Amino acid sequence: QVQFVESGGGLVQPGGSLRLSCSASEWSSDYYSIGWFRQAPGKEREAVSCINARGTSTKYEDSVKGRFTVSRDNIKNTVYLQMNNLKPDDTAEYYCAATRTVQSMCTMTTFPENAWGQGTRVTVSA
Repeated sequence: QVQFVESGGGLVQPGGSLRLSCSASEWSSDYYSIGWFRQAPGKEREAVSCINARGTSTKYEDSVKGRFTVSRDNIKNTVYLQMNNLKPDDTAEYYCAATRTVQSMCTMTTFPENAWGQGTRVTVSA
């Protein structure tokens, strides 16, 4: 089972930026879409973004469109989430996971066997 490790979180002021990284214990770059998810305190986990295996398809949840950018480097086996103009509502634990691909496009649907990693905490506060 693939294990994902998220990093790059931290404390940032509103309007600031962070870049999250997602690496995996094993990586099949021709196979997996990767999704980013977040869970704010007291709330359910929600999907944020996804990218397909070749980086040609991306999707974003409405509240982060225009502020977040997902990318991947298959040589480094890493997926990134560049987060700009951060808002207090972005405060959450962020996770990545393999997601389903439909007609070569990424989705934000995880597989039943998905096991969440420890996540990386993002706190946006003045």
